[in-house]
Amino acid sequence: MTYCIAVSLKDGLVLTSDSRTNAGIDNVSIYGKMHPFCTASDRKIVLLSAGNLATTQAVIDQLKRDMKEETEVNLDTVNYLSEAAAYLGRISVEKQRRHVDAGQSSFNPSATFILAGQIGQEPHGAYLIYPEGNCITTSRQTPYLQIGENKYGKPVLDRFLKIDTALHEAGRCCLISMDSTMRSNASVGAPVELLIYHRDTLTLDEYYCFQEDNEYLSKIRKMWHEKLKEAFATLPQFSKEDSRPLPGCI
Repeated sequence: MTYCIAVSLKDGLVLTSDSRTNAGIDNVSIYGKMHPFCTASDRKIVLLSAGNLATTQAVIDQLKRDMKEETEVNLDTVNYLSEAAAYLGRISVEKQRRHVDAGQSSFNPSATFILAGQIGQEPHGAYLIYPEGNCITTSRQTPYLQIGENKYGKPVLDRFLKIDTALHEAGRCCLISMDSTMRSNASVGAPVELLIYHRDTLTLDEYYCFQEDNEYLSKIRKMWHEKLKEAFATLPQFSKEDSRPLPGCI
């Protein structure tokens, strides 16, 4: 299992991912889920991945090979992020189908991706590509996408992220979302990667990698925990005087 977040805001993108892979309790290792591509100078594209590692690696290898061999459609020739997402979806379906056609019935080859970045003067953005090859993007009302173990970290994103949220504020929010997930699910873990992309710069020059014992990560984890406990302690009490017998019971 893994957990990745992509936030598309007015001022740019915030991408966050964990680095733990889990093929059983005896086979836990570290593998980065954030994959930048060395594309043409007029674009920047980053991939986040979740799901079967063999499929993920096969898809990424194919994307790189298509650019190297200058195929008709590749990440350097597409004109829109939506076009790149559709192209990625086709490759993902093809790689998954190979495992199925090989008769590996007990093997689940599915993988989910988030493709994010900017191409030329087109707006920056992020697309979630499902195992079936179809995709969705963000909206003003929901400016983020998640893949992997998304349920534990979703509430904080819903509460704090808006389309005009500042990039670094969104980055802190994503780190809290990641910490909440790591606290509740042992299959998600550090190192935690964080990339902040500033709109129209076409550079990936603000990247962070937080190890488990990172001082900053430990500090915000501790402060978030303490502030939540303080807030909980100040919530108003309900009164027994307002209660009544359970309906249907004598």
